[in-house]
Order: sequence, then C-alpha cells, then structure tokens
Amino acid sequence: MIVFDLRCGGGHVFEAWFASGAAFEQQRDCKLVSCPLCGDVEIGKAVMAPNVAPKGNRDTAPFATDDDRRAILARLAEVQARLLSNSRWVGSDFAREARAMHDGDSEHAAIHGQASTAEVTALIEDGVPVAPLPLPVTPPKQLN
Repeated sequence: MIVFDLRCGGGHVFEAWFASGAAFEQQRDCKLVSCPLCGDVEIGKAVMAPNVAPKGNRDTAPFATDDDRRAILARLAEVQARLLSNSRWVGSDFAREARAMHDGDSEHAAIHGQASTAEVTALIEDGVPVAPLPLPVTPPKQLN
C-alpha cells in the first residue's frame, strides 16, 4: 500500500491510500477518485513531505500505546457526549437549520445532525460556522 497527498481542482488537499502508483493513476483516469470536501474528480498528486526514518540511536517508541489510544478515545467520547447533551439533534435538516440561524431567521442554538458533502461545502462557502464531530453519532431513533 502507498499513501499519496492529493489535490483537487478546487485546491483541497487530502490523503488517500492505493495498492500502487499505477492503481492510483488508473482510478484517477476512470474518475473513481474524488475530493471528499467538494466531490471534484480532477485530482492530481500534491507535494508530500518525505517519510524520513529516525536515527538508529533515537527512541522509536510509539507516541501512544494501545491502552493510551483507548483512554484518549474514551475521553474524547465523554467530552463529545457532554457537548451533545446540550445540543439538539436536527437530523437531515442540519444544513437548513444552520443556515436559518446564520441568516437570523431562527434563534441561535447548539445543533447537530447530518449533512451531505455538497451541503457542508455550501455552508462553509457562505460563511456559516460548522464543524464535523470527531466521532460518529447514532441518530436518537436508532438507539435501543
């Protein structure tokens, strides 16, 4: 597997993994690679920083152990749950609700929900402040 930094025609840079350089080029030529932010299929390789191995006399211990990573994710989940407890689930109406608040057509409130890539891109382009949640959220109707 090989990872490439890619750039779309809109200037967004993102990372993607491929079986080989040839596999990337084949998928790109068939328009199977698209920008996750705007959906553009005009994709090229972006400049990448080289992966330089550390000197042999340096500590090569990982940044975090598996236990550390589990603890970090558990803490992140706790913080997100606390934030969402003060936020209203709006489901697929997220983009409409966020835009209405931004435009002054409804009262400002903390909301969360679902939006397509195109909806999020349009909100960002129009200056509506939105941010993705770090962890997936199960819609309330799907909870047991």
